[in-house]
Amino acid sequence: MDQMVGDQFGIGQPVRRKEDVRLLTGRGTYTDDINVEGQAHLAVLRSPHAHARIVSINLDAARAAPGVLAVLTGQDAEADGIGLFPVMVEVPPMDGTPPLYAPPRTILQTERVRFVGDLVVAVVAETRAQAQDACELVEIDYEPLPAITDTARALDADAPVIWEENGTNLCVHWSNGREAEADAAFATAHTVARVELVQNRLVGNPMEPRVAIGRWDAERERYELHSPSQGAMKVRESLAKFAFKVPLEKVRVISRDVGGGFGLRGKNFPESALVLWAAKRLGRPVKWRSDRSETMVSDPHGRDHVTTAEMAFDANGKALGMRARTIAAMGAYLFDFGPRIPTVAGARIAGTVYDLQAVNLQVRCAFTNTVPTDAYRGAGRPEIAYTIERLLDIGAAQFGIGKDEIRRRNYIRADQMPYRNCVGNVLDSGDFSGTQAMALKLADWDGYPARKAASEAAGKKRGIGIGYFVEASGGQPQEWARVVMTPEGKARLHVGTFSHGQGHETAFAQIVHARLGIPFEDVELIQGDTDQVEQGFGTGGSRSSQMGGVASSRASEAVLAKAKRIAAHLLEAGVADIELVGGRFAVAGTDMAVSWQQVVAASLDPARLPAGETPGLDEQVLYKRSTECNFPNGCHVAEVEIDPETGRLAVVSYAAVDDVGNVINPMLVHGQSHGGIAQGLGQAVLEHALYDPESGQFLTATFQDYAMPRADDLPDMAIDFNIVPTPINDLGVKGAGEGGACGAPPAIVSAACEALGIDHIDMPLTPERVWRALAG
Repeated sequence: MDQMVGDQFGIGQPVRRKEDVRLLTGRGTYTDDINVEGQAHLAVLRSPHAHARIVSINLDAARAAPGVLAVLTGQDAEADGIGLFPVMVEVPPMDGTPPLYAPPRTILQTERVRFVGDLVVAVVAETRAQAQDACELVEIDYEPLPAITDTARALDADAPVIWEENGTNLCVHWSNGREAEADAAFATAHTVARVELVQNRLVGNPMEPRVAIGRWDAERERYELHSPSQGAMKVRESLAKFAFKVPLEKVRVISRDVGGGFGLRGKNFPESALVLWAAKRLGRPVKWRSDRSETMVSDPHGRDHVTTAEMAFDANGKALGMRARTIAAMGAYLFDFGPRIPTVAGARIAGTVYDLQAVNLQVRCAFTNTVPTDAYRGAGRPEIAYTIERLLDIGAAQFGIGKDEIRRRNYIRADQMPYRNCVGNVLDSGDFSGTQAMALKLADWDGYPARKAASEAAGKKRGIGIGYFVEASGGQPQEWARVVMTPEGKARLHVGTFSHGQGHETAFAQIVHARLGIPFEDVELIQGDTDQVEQGFGTGGSRSSQMGGVASSRASEAVLAKAKRIAAHLLEAGVADIELVGGRFAVAGTDMAVSWQQVVAASLDPARLPAGETPGLDEQVLYKRSTECNFPNGCHVAEVEIDPETGRLAVVSYAAVDDVGNVINPMLVHGQSHGGIAQGLGQAVLEHALYDPESGQFLTATFQDYAMPRADDLPDMAIDFNIVPTPINDLGVKGAGEGGACGAPPAIVSAACEALGIDHIDMPLTPERVWRALAG
């Protein structure tokens, strides 16, 4: 592989994001920047009830309202053959329990609504205001029904049943197995640590609310959707196969700039199908735009688990086994991956970075009268890490040893790597005790007692905590990339991944630049349009660098290999003698050379090509990995200070050392770390999506009620890397996007518990909750 020594734009360099100039100066193209000539506007009338029977719907006044073009119901959708929304996964049930129940979800509800925000009627008008006004004129007679929004009570015998044909609110009862091994471990335990904890429900809240513009291309008989996503291919597949039952080529999906994803952008939404369906019916484009409150009740939520867990230890503080029993809220319907998140997805890292084999996890996925849940940054892995880290802290207190020491006694050792965990996944690389040592040094762990004394002298309580995590990153096991050299000697990189804030225009350009030797600024990224991206699985599960990056690298190498063959032909030399130096192809040991532009020009002229070569420098690769995923990990240390008079908790110091394998661009990875930590801090301290337990009304539908973290909630963060390259991909990279959301909650709660002198306190650590803990 040709190397570029001292290259400021190569792999490993902190290159500033090339896309930021465009995005930060208002030149981005977010979906609401797009307006199609002749477009109408759609608004959705949503259920005000958590659970109710629809007795009747009167549309006369709405249809007669100014500017109204159509008022659509579920009966209209059924008449037009609009399909049901699919669940994309199958979660195996525990032996002796029923299979997963996937309720039918129609595009608009006709008989019953099952959460506040459920879609009932769609109105299309000339303007957005007219469509919204007409929604107010729709008359619906509801018969309210009992609702259940409390996850802990969803499976109680007296809980209202949401899907009567299922006979229960149980969606699926899943287990990873190993019940007998776990029971045997507990039978020999010297000490058992126990905890009951809640994973608070969260709202993703991307910067850009959801938008969808639908267009019907009558000439091609094709649907065209503009909408933010985490990958256009998956959205197209779902719309084509399930909503409209047409071949894939009959649906085009386009995503330009996207203001954040966090997992929820990877879904197919009813509103996307609504605008396409309405556009075809009306013969003109139709646009829908959510506002922030509508986002709160229409985007999938995250987390919302109730868990009881216990860990068995021997007399030396070595963990012998673990059992966890969880109820995980699915909401009223199943989204794409809903039941997979708390079960199979999370369990991939069961045991995390600890030598712990006798682990039995059981999860009962339960329907509730709430917004459906699905992937949210980390998607099951933060929940597992949080449970294990809480148990280790409690175990450390029972043994009278430090939080750092109990972890040292339990880490997977270097001589055990690669390590097959309790669900069969192989942790291929890692230096867990070394990463902890680096994190403790970065956090000045040894200086903590003096800082604690200073806080106490000022009337404050102080605590320090550790959160170690491991991630299972990679997502779908294949990815596509195509590199095309233009006549000017520039590279167009088509990728199946999708950047919605990660900086792919920069990182992927660094990879192509490093492989081809062309200027960094001469690499153009093309993504998010199913007309220009032939296949791919988008971005989720921190998969882009290890999948799209490797595919881009291999496609670049294929272009380079052909370019060398052409250069050798032009220079009348052997291919083995051609080397790429300073962006030129030279015969080793001579001054004979040709430029990229000359090679590209020759590639386009069949008369100048070597025998057997096809015209053009245009190579594509479908990269398939042979492993399940890889395992980035990190140790995070948080320090908190509490005002005992008000209960206000402040995170005053934060240090994190992550192992993400080789680092393509440290500046980008730092940004990912900061963002993940901010979201993890939000869960730990501030955020909680709440429903009224009696009425089922959503209580946190605005930023007045739902507390997003702000700049002054975050401390300065010290970030470093312990680079342990993975041997399972060409670049040696591991995922980097979700670590902060995994490490921050256990680290912050650990610190809070120490400050308060208690075993456990549930998130979020609001002043009221902390004050009540102080009050006993």
